[in-house]
Amino acid sequence: MASGSALPTTSSTADLRERPAADDVRSGLGRSLLGVVRILVGFEFLWAFFDKLIGLGFSTPAERSWLNGGAPTAGYLGGVVDPATGNPFAGFFRFWLELGPMTDWLFMLGLLGVGLTVTFGFLHRFGALAGAAMMLLMWLASFPIAPNPFVDYHLVDLFLLLALAAIGADRFLGLGGLWRRLVRGNPVLI
Repeated sequence: MASGSALPTTSSTADLRERPAADDVRSGLGRSLLGVVRILVGFEFLWAFFDKLIGLGFSTPAERSWLNGGAPTAGYLGGVVDPATGNPFAGFFRFWLELGPMTDWLFMLGLLGVGLTVTFGFLHRFGALAGAAMMLLMWLASFPIAPNPFVDYHLVDLFLLLALAAIGADRFLGLGGLWRRLVRGNPVLI
């Protein structure tokens, strides 16, 4: 064997060295699917924002919309703090419910901010982390969870948002690539 040459390898070992672990993410289909998932999760937040803002009639009737004087968090948190629900975190959520308009503003700005950043792919990491925090709080507010005692869509969305941020899904089907160039790859602003 000549000096400096590589040791002979089996074809499977050579394949592993040549193929990156994230090969599927690098395929066009993989990137597109991650982009679509990111947009769908972001749209969940945008939809909730507009439903609570103007009352689209799905979970918020127009007469209880924020623009018509309704409190976006009162109905949900009111149910959480009801002793009949048996939620072990009721005291924590009672504190937020008692803050009233401040909680409404934080919640609505959170929905809008997460919705925009995740849907369009700018400030994606920040938006995904904020969305994961919101999902964690909503998951805790859901206790006791039925019909599964542990998993509901809040927990799934929490980890989905973290995974999308970790994989850099802002680059797929969104403004993430352009945004990354504008902020020159600054990890805090991506």
